[in-house]
Amino acid sequence: MSSTTASQKATEPIIHDVFEQDTGTWQYVVADPSTNIAAIIDPVLDYDRATQSITTRTADSLLALVKEKGYKVDWVLETHVHADHLTAASYLQRRLGQEQGYSPSVAIGKRIGQVQKFFGQRYGVPEEQYGVVFDHLLDDDEKFEIGDLQAMAMHLPGHTPDHMGYKVGDNVFCGDSVFNADIGTARCDFPGGSADSLYSSGRKLLSLPDNVKIWTGHDYPPQGRSGPRAYMTVHEHREQNKHLKDGITEKEFVTMRNERDATLAAPRMLHQSLQINIRGGRLPTPTEDGHRMLRLPLDLKGPEW
Repeated sequence: MSSTTASQKATEPIIHDVFEQDTGTWQYVVADPSTNIAAIIDPVLDYDRATQSITTRTADSLLALVKEKGYKVDWVLETHVHADHLTAASYLQRRLGQEQGYSPSVAIGKRIGQVQKFFGQRYGVPEEQYGVVFDHLLDDDEKFEIGDLQAMAMHLPGHTPDHMGYKVGDNVFCGDSVFNADIGTARCDFPGGSADSLYSSGRKLLSLPDNVKIWTGHDYPPQGRSGPRAYMTVHEHREQNKHLKDGITEKEFVTMRNERDATLAAPRMLHQSLQINIRGGRLPTPTEDGHRMLRLPLDLKGPEW
């Protein structure tokens, strides 16, 4: 975990980047230095596939950080419905409501409804369990406040159709759209994903001023890199990003992305993540005997069944 301390300019936040090793997820606590009001972006709930156990170790470390720094959290921001980790949004909202006397708003992009409906039907999740689980649905380019800081929601479709990034000062938290330069970009083969849209979103990010920092949602450091890295500047991406650097055409990108995506295995927590995350991190309603159940589709191989 590291932090970037803001300058005296009121437009720049304090940023704490917290890496969750198991899923390679970057979580962020973004705070206004003048009011100590903060937002948490893309928090992780720990899940063990072998035991089907859910724990809150990672989320509790975020709570400890918030308490240590004296922050009050007004927002828990989701960039999209993640397919590779469970969100801790609901847990943090409940705990922060108890600890700070009011609950932060859990926010996500306004297109979340189409994603919830699609996966709700696929997994048999009753609509009442996902219909109203987010407090605020953000419009494209909607401005909102984190203390005295002005933030803006940026629609960045491609990885998913509902995907949002969040611009705060000279920083964009881009979720699963642009990764670090030696990895490139995220996959686009989920329902509603689009390589054409991701290229446009990438160029939108890379058209920002050179000094803007793009904070990624994940990192999977390749061999030879010393460890995970939370951000790179627009200038660095334009020079180095293996998928989006200047000179790569949309046709080249779309061909590469579609061919690469066709070879990728499904995320290892795909089904568990989607069923929890369309609920905003809330757990399934218990059965009559008290169990909370998820559905896992079988992948039948070999002769016809």
